[in-house]
Amino acid sequence: MTLCFSLFFMIYVGLGFFVTSAVELNQDNDIPFNPGVFIIIIGGIGLVITVTIGILTILASNYLKAEKNYNFIFAMAVVNCLTGILGILLGVFTLIELSKPNVKELFNSSR
Repeated sequence: MTLCFSLFFMIYVGLGFFVTSAVELNQDNDIPFNPGVFIIIIGGIGLVITVTIGILTILASNYLKAEKNYNFIFAMAVVNCLTGILGILLGVFTLIELSKPNVKELFNSSR
């Protein structure tokens, strides 16, 4: 879902390029700066952050299936709590399950 949300930021970057070209085509304006550049920067930063969180979440799901890297999975569950209502639900349920003693034993025995 996080990777799908990154498409929103790609649209945002495209909008920034559109605004930049529209401002450059309009030669009789008195704008001291080009607002399209700010839109591109914000969209680019959002794109990088959402793609990074999405890839790390996929990596955490692979580690969860292999029952290794307990601390990384725990940290990604906390980070996913910051990504919206679905992330909060999945993150909280993951934290609850990871806190159980028998689950901790599974990660310790697979080393």
